[in-house]
Amino acid sequence: MDVYDIKNAILFGFFLSFMIGPVFFMLIQTSIIKGARAAIAFNLGVILGDVAFIVIAYYGSRHLLERIKDDPRLFFIGGLILIVYGAITYLDKSGKKETEESFKLPTNNNYFKLILKGFFLNFINIGVLAFWLGLIVVIGPTLDMNPTSIFYYFTIILASYFLTDIGKIVLAKQLKSRMTPVVVYRIKRIMGILLIVFGVGLMLKGFLPKDNKINDLLEQVDKQ
Repeated sequence: MDVYDIKNAILFGFFLSFMIGPVFFMLIQTSIIKGARAAIAFNLGVILGDVAFIVIAYYGSRHLLERIKDDPRLFFIGGLILIVYGAITYLDKSGKKETEESFKLPTNNNYFKLILKGFFLNFINIGVLAFWLGLIVVIGPTLDMNPTSIFYYFTIILASYFLTDIGKIVLAKQLKSRMTPVVVYRIKRIMGILLIVFGVGLMLKGFLPKDNKINDLLEQVDKQ
């Protein structure tokens, strides 16, 4: 890897951190409501989900690209999970009747549970898997399919992504003083709606007419 590749990987990780999706909003919500440490734990889970996808994509790209192309049930299941989780979040009325004086941020977060939450929220989104598959197909040849170079390239992407998320967490934490029970309740309802919307969108992907993007990726894999 040269300096140019390192710079590209850093910039890619930075912009990746600002891709709008359910994980983006859940990270901000966790930081505001549960605190910075909880958000970092959640974000670690998200990163672990990305690592799992990258490993799966690297060692099984051909098989998984075929499966994504031919099996819309993967999108349907992932979307359904997001919709259910969004509905639960939207309907949860805990904290609604608390007084502003009694409201406090949690002091005993279950960090392991937050890591699992981040991991599975990321892992159920089949679109993330397709993204990493496509990126490996595009980036791999530019690095001569060298396993060491690919490892370092994606490690730099994830490190840049994680550090940028830390910055977002710190900025979101500044809003903590404005978190009243009513505001928290509204944030949770908005989050629930967003998760439902993302879930519906993910399900629709499985039923939309297929384009040639996956076929193009498959052809590139065959040529490697």
